[in-house]
Amino acid sequence: MKTEEYVELAPRPRDVASGEPLGQHRQPGYYPGFSTLSQKSFWDDATRKVVVSRVESGHEIKFFSAQEFEFWSLVFSHLIPQSDRTPDRQIDVIGPLDHRLYINQTVGYRYENMPEDRVAYKLGLEAINKEAQHSFSEDFISIPWSQQEVVLKAIHDGKPQAAPDIWQSMSVHRFWQLIMGDAIDAYYAHPWAWDEIGFGGPAYPRAYTRLERGEPEPWEVEEQRYEWDAPQGALSDEVESVAHLYTEAHQHSNKG
Repeated sequence: MKTEEYVELAPRPRDVASGEPLGQHRQPGYYPGFSTLSQKSFWDDATRKVVVSRVESGHEIKFFSAQEFEFWSLVFSHLIPQSDRTPDRQIDVIGPLDHRLYINQTVGYRYENMPEDRVAYKLGLEAINKEAQHSFSEDFISIPWSQQEVVLKAIHDGKPQAAPDIWQSMSVHRFWQLIMGDAIDAYYAHPWAWDEIGFGGPAYPRAYTRLERGEPEPWEVEEQRYEWDAPQGALSDEVESVAHLYTEAHQHSNKG
């Protein structure tokens, strides 16, 4: 199954008045008509090459197996849902992650209660599947979307019910931090995500000019908010606060 097919399975945000799912858009968000790439002629050559390549260049999958690619595509469609995007405007999140792991690129350090990232993703797949089997008697990829949410919520909250051997060797909190960090890095490095949030993108060598009162630059657009409700069955409003779990004091006092 392709990544965009998983997106089709995901519930969409709902209209506040009717409760019905909102339609898909080529450019969701509060900045209709804004395009960072429309400004590429104002960038220097190096900047333009890097940013444009994120849209035009695909990623050949080299690290993940076909089954692992399918699994993580599904997991990441929960972490950063794209169900409000049309299929032709889906942002590739797994490709950059696969490339990072293939070349063994890291941030330059590793927490003492975490294995290297390549191993963490292998163990994480096994742990998520065991959590799904414990709660719903099937692998993660085989259970309905709403049950997958329950499985991921247990890991987000730091309260998995299965795979204690894995979580003894790898911090559940750091693992969640790892996969969310990779999801966010890949998604928000993409120009289409910049359009969604109204980010003006590179301003070199032109520079920004309106530095006060939060006004948009001449090439940007005004924010146009609209009301929406979370998708039916989504658990994003029900997760527990886990910010305290990422403090160094907690990590050193509780290796889980």
